[in-house]
Amino acid sequence: MGNEKLPTSHFLLALAVVAVWGSNFVVIKLTLFTLPPLLFAALRFVFALLPAIFFLPKPKVSWLNLAAYGFFIGVGQFGLLYIAVQSHISAGLSSVVVQSQAFFTIGLAMYFAREQIRQFQFIALLVCLIGLGIIASHTDQDTDFLGLALVLLGALSWGIGNTVSRNAGKVNMLAYVVWSSIFSVIPLIVLSLIFEGWDLIQTSLGGLNSTLWAAILWQSWGNTLFGFAAWAWLLARHPAAVVAPISLLVPVLGIGSAAIFLGEPLPLWKIAAATLVIAGLGINIYWPIIRARLKSSV
Repeated sequence: MGNEKLPTSHFLLALAVVAVWGSNFVVIKLTLFTLPPLLFAALRFVFALLPAIFFLPKPKVSWLNLAAYGFFIGVGQFGLLYIAVQSHISAGLSSVVVQSQAFFTIGLAMYFAREQIRQFQFIALLVCLIGLGIIASHTDQDTDFLGLALVLLGALSWGIGNTVSRNAGKVNMLAYVVWSSIFSVIPLIVLSLIFEGWDLIQTSLGGLNSTLWAAILWQSWGNTLFGFAAWAWLLARHPAAVVAPISLLVPVLGIGSAAIFLGEPLPLWKIAAATLVIAGLGINIYWPIIRARLKSSV
């Protein structure tokens, strides 16, 4: 298993990454009060692309692979997520529901790579589905069925993106994300022009202030460049089994920060649903670790 414990500085770096990722949903919600979702998503990837593309060489993967990843992450994951968060789902719940990408990734691996689902993965999926079912049965003025469906489609797109990136092999993931952003920006701008219109785009761009620029750069440089670079750096130095469980804090911080900064209520059903989804993710991550330790202690 290698180093079973992260040094304090590395653990603090991991916490910083998940804090950025978890609080991101509050930033998204607040920004969408002013910016239209597709334009906001396009700006996110414009500044993930620029100026970093001038400093990072193109990874040795096909343009088709980069295009597929950029489209599914940019348009599929974030485009749909932003549309949903704007008016169809609460920020806190979106941070929980989107984590279902882990199970879409497993399902796609089963289909394309002929990987077999294991018993603990089935149990984890079942627990997660119960949590999502509770959310679906409690739609209200803050969260409706369309919002839940859009975030799940975004999670599916994230899972497809994960599958595409796995096919890219061992590459510099930061460079991969930066160069693939070309194929996020172009369709997002086109879709923004079609569905949001030039007048709204022009008005929105003209109204950008320091707060909105900070939110955009938080998405681009904080979440994308810092988040991916730091996480990849940690995974290169420690076993995934040591680093990956820390990501379970993302939905916890997401729903917690939404309650603190947006005043989103935390009724018992929401806590129960979030707990079940996170528990499902935890089973999926922790069970192989627990089993390996049990075997080694025998």
